[in-house]
Amino acid sequence: MGPELSEEFASSTGTVRWGRAGAGPPVVLLHGTPFSARVWREVAEVLSRSHEVFVWDMPGYGRSAQHAGQDVTLAAQQRVFGELLAHWGLDRPAVVAHDFGGAVALRHALLDGADYRSLALLDVVALRPWGSEFFRMVRDHADVFAALPEHLHEALVRRHIRTAAQQQLREDVLAELTEPWLGADGRPAFYRQIAQNEERFTVEFEDGWTSCPARCWSPGASRTAGCHRNTPAGSPRAFRSPGWNGSRTPVTSSSWIPRRW
Repeated sequence: MGPELSEEFASSTGTVRWGRAGAGPPVVLLHGTPFSARVWREVAEVLSRSHEVFVWDMPGYGRSAQHAGQDVTLAAQQRVFGELLAHWGLDRPAVVAHDFGGAVALRHALLDGADYRSLALLDVVALRPWGSEFFRMVRDHADVFAALPEHLHEALVRRHIRTAAQQQLREDVLAELTEPWLGADGRPAFYRQIAQNEERFTVEFEDGWTSCPARCWSPGASRTAGCHRNTPAGSPRAFRSPGWNGSRTPVTSSSWIPRRW
């Protein structure tokens, strides 16, 4: 089992649930949408054999705080990520980030000047245009979707999670990922996190430059591609390269993270 989210941190956007496990060089894992730290459980278990692994639910996601009026934009998550790194006393951790989490990690590096020992980006949200047709529809009509009857809302969330996943999910995993988006707090939180995030939050770092060793994986466009020192972060060559053959590294393997990370 990976680390339990047994710790709490009072961030500027609400209480964050987080956990850590293992010993060694620190690695921080960032989830995307519509997910939570649950997606890292098996990966964190493997990494914790040789690293100190930190996982957390972003505010508005998973077991972290969800409340009306909450700022859950990528800019807010960037700020909270910086607060957490300071709280953990981590100066140059290795960072592994998926989807929105990749945008959060990139914003912290390129706009705040943070330095990582290394950065692994998995299917990162970074290049325009992004967001599925469903995502854009909900973003433009969040109030309408929020008025759906509960059973239709749950069916919509489950379908969205299935579609967003790169592989078929076990029923118990799907249930764990769906549960935070249900009920009086979770339901509005689901639509809030879609409504608040726009391409302007990635436009802000498109002209930035990454100086840390980085690698990027994008199943929709490329094979593994290196983001080299002083490569423009918004450049297609920074995140995509032709010839991706559809192969994936099993989530229970840490072979895609070099030992020096």
